Order: sequence, then C-alpha cells, then structure tokens
Amino acid sequence: MYSLIDMLRYMRPEGSITQLDFCERFLQPMFRLPEGHGSYIVTVLKPDNTQPNLCFTSHHDTVHSTEGMQKVVVKNNIVSLDQANSSCLGADCTTGVWIMLNMIEANIPGVYVVHAGEEVGCKGSSALIKDHPDWLDNTDAVISFDRRGDNSIVTHQMSMRTASDEFAQSFSNALDLPQLAADSGGSYTDSNEYCGVVSECTNISVGYRGQHSTKEIQDLDFVDLLVAKLIAADWSTLVFERDCTVTEYEADWWDYGYHYGHTYTSGSSSDTNVKHISDIIEDYPDELAKLLHEYGWKADEILSEIFEMDNYNETYGGNSNEISKYIVRKGL
Repeated sequence: MYSLIDMLRYMRPEGSITQLDFCERFLQPMFRLPEGHGSYIVTVLKPDNTQPNLCFTSHHDTVHSTEGMQKVVVKNNIVSLDQANSSCLGADCTTGVWIMLNMIEANIPGVYVVHAGEEVGCKGSSALIKDHPDWLDNTDAVISFDRRGDNSIVTHQMSMRTASDEFAQSFSNALDLPQLAADSGGSYTDSNEYCGVVSECTNISVGYRGQHSTKEIQDLDFVDLLVAKLIAADWSTLVFERDCTVTEYEADWWDYGYHYGHTYTSGSSSDTNVKHISDIIEDYPDELAKLLHEYGWKADEILSEIFEMDNYNETYGGNSNEISKYIVRKGL
C-alpha cells in the first residue's frame, strides 16, 4: 500500500511536469516509453504465448487544478487530503493505475493501457482507437478501473449500453465478489471510447468516493481485497454477449424525453441527436456546466471550440465582431 499512498501525492493535470514525473517514476520502469498519443501500453501474453483477449485500462492524468505534490493522511485505512490547497485527492485514477501495476507484476494476461488525457475528454483513448492497433481485433472486453464506490460493474455510460448484464454477472462470479453488480448509471471513462469496436466495455469500482473534490477519499481495505480477487480470478469464465454494432440506450433515458415533452428515439440521426442534446442543455444548464467542469473543460476552451465550428464561421465569419463582443460581455 505504500506505493499507492506515495502515488497519490502527485497532482497531475494533463500536460503538467508533475504528470511526466509520475510517469517516469511509476510507469516507465514497467511500460517503457508511451505510444504517440501519450498512453502507456504493455501486453502480458497467455501461458501458451497467445494474445490475450482482455484489455485493462486506467489513466495517468488527474483533475487537479494545479500541479505539484500534495500531502495525504491515512486513518483507519482511509486515505484523504491533509491540506487545503489541493482540489482533490486524485484516487481517480491513481488507484486504477496501481491496480494494474499489481496485476502486471502477478503476470495476469491482458493488454494494459494507461491512457493520457482522460480528464480532458478522453483524448488519449480516442486517438489510440483511431489508430486501431492490431491487438484490438482480438479484444473481447475493455475493463477500466475508474469507478467510484465498491459495488459497480458499469453496463451503461452516459445512458448508453457498453456492456451486457451477462458479462457483468460473469465478471462478479469470476472474481467471487458478489458485492460487485451491474450498474447502469455510469458516467464516462476511457472504456466508453472502445464500445463501437469491442463487445464488452465496462468500468469497475475501486473504492474511492467524493471524486473531483476536496472530500475525495480512498478505501484501502477494499482496493486490497479487489486486487487479491483480480489476481485469483478465473478469467476464462467471462461471457461476451453485447453486439458492439448495435446502439442501445437505457429505458429511463427515453422516459426523460416523454416526461419533458421531447421526442427521443434510439438510433437517431446526427441532426436529431444534436436537437436532443440542445433540449437537455435547456433543461439542465447548471448540471451540464458542472459535468463539463468535472471532465476538465475550461470556459475558454469550450468557447474556442464553438468559434472554430464550421456552421458558426459560416454565420458570423471567422473574424467576426460577434466573437469579440461575446468575450467583452462575459469578461473573458
């Protein structure tokens, strides 16, 4: 546990020097250098020297607002912050990285990927998938260790199914950890980026709570149990049922449309989906702003993305006074 506690001292916003220091110290001895988009990849072959069919993921950036080192304290096997000048503990996703390092040391077969840029829009994983490395063709499941709490096997991310209930049950059985169960309330992490090319894409609880806040904590007892179960698991019993070419949303998502007078249908076109999102922005502006903040987006970055959109430039022109007016009006 000492290494996990030491790892939690690093505040690592994407692109920071502290992030590089963390990677050099904890990742490069095992993964060597990152691939072209900043993600670290290593493969542990099966005992017969064949390619594994499982991919385990985490990410090496955190949502800290500043970089540097922070103080943490352990009490009753719970890790928390020991200072007021840090924005979060960063167990999301330091704990996931630590879990994977333990699994690699135990020689558990799998493709292990520690992504860059998850907290700023899953940039590392999305770029990696566009490159479509060869190992993806043999992958039946992408398993992220980036979920809060101690009971989730995520089956839906942003209300879209990314893993089957059958897979979730088989995962719980393989680990002999019945407290882990199917959870349709997942938000968004790197495994979601793979859902269009890989059958089962999930996110597993690792024992942190209060993520992205100064109240964030990490339960050491649970993550210790989880690692032991992951190392002892019979991975050959996993079930792969989801068809990655089919898009399926949770029923409650479409119930939202009915309740608020919006007409939502699964598998809608791009233009219709944009309308759906616009409706949600209108109904939940504050909640969406908080969500974007938690994902690491800054106001000026969002504004820049909007001004670079083709339809905006067609309407106002790339050098329009509308841009300047908005900046002045909002004090940006």
